[in-house]
Amino acid sequence: MRPTRLLAGLLTVWLLIAGGASASPAQIPLDARLAHALNVAGISSARTGAIAVDLGSGRTVFTRHPARAFQPASNEKLTVAITALDQLGPAFRVQTLVVGEGKRTGPRWDGNLVLEGRGDPSLGTGDLDQLAARLHAMGIRRVSGRVVGDESFFDNRRTAPGWKASFYKIECPPLSALVVDRALLDGRVTDRPALAAAVAFKRALDRAGIRVSKKAATGTASPTATELAHVQSRPLRLLVKEMNTESDNFFAEMLLKQLGAHEFGSGTTAAGAKAVRRELMQRDVPLTGVRIVDGSGLSRSDRVTAQMLSALLLSARADQRISAPFVASLAVAGISGTLEDRMTHPPARGRVRAKTGTTNAASALSGYAGDGYVFALVMNGNPVDVDAARRAQDRFATLLSK
Repeated sequence: MRPTRLLAGLLTVWLLIAGGASASPAQIPLDARLAHALNVAGISSARTGAIAVDLGSGRTVFTRHPARAFQPASNEKLTVAITALDQLGPAFRVQTLVVGEGKRTGPRWDGNLVLEGRGDPSLGTGDLDQLAARLHAMGIRRVSGRVVGDESFFDNRRTAPGWKASFYKIECPPLSALVVDRALLDGRVTDRPALAAAVAFKRALDRAGIRVSKKAATGTASPTATELAHVQSRPLRLLVKEMNTESDNFFAEMLLKQLGAHEFGSGTTAAGAKAVRRELMQRDVPLTGVRIVDGSGLSRSDRVTAQMLSALLLSARADQRISAPFVASLAVAGISGTLEDRMTHPPARGRVRAKTGTTNAASALSGYAGDGYVFALVMNGNPVDVDAARRAQDRFATLLSK
């Protein structure tokens, strides 16, 4: 938007108010009303990126520093969502396997049972009980060796680049291809999730009536090991929904590594980020100034622009294969997830679907205002005033909902 046009709009607003005119909202240009919505004490205009696009006409109705790069906070998860839904597919499920090293002799398994993780962020004790029950149904009652936890599908880095040390375990459990109950064992989050998973599975076997002779351990399954049982996660569309609606950092980072493993055979954050960038390039999303470093937005090195986020949102909505699960993954104003307590009244309530984002340096809100507009708002500060930022964001999105 040209400065002269914005100034003219603001002047119109001032004249209508200061002149005592009884101005209806329809008399005030939309861009001027949106600019006024963002005018909140404590939020720097220079450190705000904003854009709104009319979905019907494709016309951009408002911009503020749309190409300036900012820290995105959890708006970064939008990049993982679109890539995972496209590359893996909404119906994709993450498997966790039990493979046997050795052979079966009557009711005894002679050798090790290996719990092989493939990066399911939702893996829990209930899944381990299912695996144990299936082994019991096969007639196995004793294991002469160990339960081994195999996390080799991903690398062994527990965090992502650019995270504050305090984020570890507080904002996100340790990353691993084999994590049960978000690495919680005996009331604490462990530093060795694969070993904790092996211990938890040994206990599940015991509950199922299968005795294991030796202590749990970690290792890598032999290429000649035999698959004995497996469980699957919920469909990817539901994992993405949990990631976005609840802004789950762990799900985001695990899905990013899943993308790296799927696309490049390397379960690393860097490979996942490469897959995301390639996806956005293929969709002609503008990437000047953009840096994809992790999946959650916790990294201080991440950078996005408002025009990049709006282009991503437009592309996802136009893609018939992923549009429905992508839009459904977003929190709903006044109803669900991170927007449950925001915009709780009409016209925004139930109409705005968006991804929130919050760190001490960034506050963001990007998504859709009904079928009328797509919008992206990213605000940075040192630190950012989160309450003020959310007030401005909610005012902006509410205006677009009318």
